[in-house]
Amino acid sequence: MPFNAEQLAYGGKLAIDFFLKNTPIDQINTERPLIKKLVSEKQPYVGGLQYVVEQLRTSNDSNFQSYFGAGQVTYNRKRTIEQAKYAYGAFHDGFGLDEDELVQNGITMTDDKNASPTASEKVALTNLFTENMETLKLGFEENFDLMLHRDGTADEDDIAGIDHLVQLDPQISSVVGTINQATNPYWRNYADLGIPVAELVDRMEIAWRECIRFGGTAPNFILSGGDFIDAYRAGAALTVNRQLQGVKGLEKGGVSIDASTSAVFFHGVELVWDPVFDVLDTADAPEVPWAKRCYFLNTKFLKLRPISGHWMVSRRPPRVYDRYVHYFALTSKAALTTGKRNAHAVLSLEY
Repeated sequence: MPFNAEQLAYGGKLAIDFFLKNTPIDQINTERPLIKKLVSEKQPYVGGLQYVVEQLRTSNDSNFQSYFGAGQVTYNRKRTIEQAKYAYGAFHDGFGLDEDELVQNGITMTDDKNASPTASEKVALTNLFTENMETLKLGFEENFDLMLHRDGTADEDDIAGIDHLVQLDPQISSVVGTINQATNPYWRNYADLGIPVAELVDRMEIAWRECIRFGGTAPNFILSGGDFIDAYRAGAALTVNRQLQGVKGLEKGGVSIDASTSAVFFHGVELVWDPVFDVLDTADAPEVPWAKRCYFLNTKFLKLRPISGHWMVSRRPPRVYDRYVHYFALTSKAALTTGKRNAHAVLSLEY
């Protein structure tokens, strides 16, 4: 006997839940290091406002004074807090199965509420769902990851990614989280573009110190293009005192400076190659190629903020009355925020 619509919808939900539970998005392959890092450290946000809000300390508003004896002093009312507000976005990916496609896969649909599918139909449905659900999850990850890289202008409903939060030109008039960086010097990331290869390591040292100066803690995630990593490997191999040390090197009591090494480090933090940079160069042809860029990120101050209860939700939209199609989907609502832009830096080679 065939499936009925309720059985098909229930089977589809189980299939989506299975893929999310057993191959969750925060355990994706390293080919997508940005989304892997952000999702693994995501911080849910309780909805209720139009924006996801980050509280900022913008000054100490000190009333420090010198006095002697009975000299008069004054008191002030501190105003030290500003808010950065980020609009969250809603995201969807889904597919439909029409009844002819089901028939072609050996699956018959009926309106009989007492339907009981055969063993072969169950196997056929499982095989069909396996391909559709796996590609549903992978497609969601692929496009969400691209959005987390871009500046949010590809689509009016996109959220802004690192290309907006960590800008190539932090001096221009640009509103980030409802705050204009041009008129608020504290609200600027560090940027150093067009670096000659011969000066690369020294300029990286300067950027590193700038991040620590205002961030309070060192960057913990370095995301790089292939050209940048190659240039760094070439420069760092000249000497052994370029902070190329990493965990593997320390375990062996040495440093990773072999030309064939699989990983390179700066101040003990691995330079992670992001293959998506090459995808973006091909798709967007930016003036500053992604392959030549390197981002010093401090993920203490860079967070993916899903709305509570709205992260990777499996959906079963009802079949519409005039189409014999059954629908399955994933949806999420989230924002990407930073509460301290001067804790991050972007560098690039000459281009």
